[in-house]
Amino acid sequence: MKSTDVVTTALGNTMRSKARTILTVIAIFIGAFTLTLTSGLGVGINTYIDRLVQGFGDQQQLYVQKPSQQSNQPTDAGPQEYDPEEAAGAREGNFGLQMLSTSEIDEIRDIDGVESVEPLVAVSPTYLADESGDQYIVSLGLPSDASSLEYAAGEAPQRDADEITIPTTWVESLGYDNAEDAVGGTVNIGMTNATGESQEFEATISGVTEIMLSNQGSQPTPSTSFTDRLYEYQNEGLPEQAVESQGYAMAVADVPNLDQQDSVKAALREEGMVGMTVEDQIGLLRGIINTVTWVLNGFALIALLAAAFGIVNTLLMSVQERTREIGLMKALGMSPGKIFGLFSSEAVLIGFIGSVIGVGVGVVAGTVANALLTGEGGALANVAGLTLYGIAPLQLVGIILLIMLIAFIAGTLPAARAARKDPIDALRHE
Repeated sequence: MKSTDVVTTALGNTMRSKARTILTVIAIFIGAFTLTLTSGLGVGINTYIDRLVQGFGDQQQLYVQKPSQQSNQPTDAGPQEYDPEEAAGAREGNFGLQMLSTSEIDEIRDIDGVESVEPLVAVSPTYLADESGDQYIVSLGLPSDASSLEYAAGEAPQRDADEITIPTTWVESLGYDNAEDAVGGTVNIGMTNATGESQEFEATISGVTEIMLSNQGSQPTPSTSFTDRLYEYQNEGLPEQAVESQGYAMAVADVPNLDQQDSVKAALREEGMVGMTVEDQIGLLRGIINTVTWVLNGFALIALLAAAFGIVNTLLMSVQERTREIGLMKALGMSPGKIFGLFSSEAVLIGFIGSVIGVGVGVVAGTVANALLTGEGGALANVAGLTLYGIAPLQLVGIILLIMLIAFIAGTLPAARAARKDPIDALRHE
């Protein structure tokens, strides 16, 4: 008997006892259906998180800051003794956050692997005026985010140029017909300094940004040098000592070689600073989602384990009912290996049928549920860009192969029993 004959015969044998086979397939279907839904849930939410991460910065950026003295204290410890010398040397901003000094920015810049450092400063413009003089309330984005934004037209502002981006929602209000027309136009940023004087600063529009899921790109984003100009004017009139004492709440360090990020983080720790990537900051949320997904997958695997016992029971009964047939096949020269393959094939076919149906129905159910919940009028429609269910073809193929493997393992006991039967005793079986 050829291998193809074995598979054809196995397919016919599975339908001898239709009720028993259908019940076993249903048990496998439940496990495959559940596994498809839970794994798709993990894929969908992780895809949503990936989109959020894209809007908060490049992978090569490290966000550097100094932890407060209180945050360095073990959570299970008592009060920490006050050190006047250490407190005198610390620059603290709001909420007890220690500020980075200019010298510390230089220390970051000197670390091997750091290409550039951009201290983040808070600029509070009075207004933004278009070319016709109309004024609008404005808050500016961070220059460090410009390279990770999505552009409908143009590009990120040049670091050393007086350039700025605007969001797509501002194009019409500023008097442009479309995003392409806005590129190359100019706007004026109104600033008020410490003495109450006002001045406008002109900037060229370098690009028009799409608004991302993270809400990045929803504000005009200036270049680094333009931000520095605004910040310098904002501080005009303040005593020099007051300006120097302000410091920086955070700095963005570019580390182009991702393999060097760990060594840069270690160097920062030695200098009393902390460096984190966007992935580090959002990693906890991703870990929780993956843990929940694996727990749900565990319940699906338990259902598959129960289905495996159903396969064992189905095939054991089949072996018992077909004992004389097994003896006849052996008498006609069929080897024990072929008989083992025949019954194993029946188990694999049952697993294949149940898994394909379960995966197919699971994909349809997940897709429909996602559309109903996140589409217009759905319970989660207000969460922009949310994806509850995602389809990963390789993962679905993996589920089918896993279930077929479980079915094969479950079928080895009945198959081995059939292969070991003595042909004479089997022919005498009533």
